[in-house]
Amino acid sequence: MSETMVSNLEQQDSATALAKSDVLDQLLKPEVQEALTQLVDQLPKLSEMMALMTKTYDLAQKVATDRVFIQDTVGGIQEVVKPLTEKVKGYASAAIEANDRAEQSDNVIGLFGMIKLLKDPELQKMLRFGQAYLDILGERRNQE
Repeated sequence: MSETMVSNLEQQDSATALAKSDVLDQLLKPEVQEALTQLVDQLPKLSEMMALMTKTYDLAQKVATDRVFIQDTVGGIQEVVKPLTEKVKGYASAAIEANDRAEQSDNVIGLFGMIKLLKDPELQKMLRFGQAYLDILGERRNQE
C-alpha cells in the first residue's frame, strides 16, 4: 500500500475512535439517558405511527400513479368548472357589449329617463340585490 493510503486509513481509524468516544461520552450524560428511556417507552406508539404513515404513503403513491383515478378527478373538476366558466364568459361578454353600446350612444338620461329606468325589471332585480347586500353588511358590522 502507498503511504497516502496508509495515512488515510490511520486518519479514518482515529476519526472513528474519536466519534465512538464522543458517543460514549454523550450516553453517559443523565439527560441523554433520560431521553433514551422516554424514547424506549414510546417505541410502541412510534412503531404504530410509522406503520400508519407507511400505509398513508403507499396509498398516496398508488393514487398519484393511478391514471384512471387522475382522469376521473380531472373530469369531475371540469364538470363543475365548465358551467361556471360559461356563466363568467356570458357576464363578461355582456359587460363588454354594454360598454360598447354606452360609448356609441350620445343619449342624455334625464330625470324622466331615470324614472322610466326604475321600472325596468333588471334594474329592480339589481337594486333589490344591492339593498340585500347592504343590509347584510350592516348586520355583520353590528355583530362585531
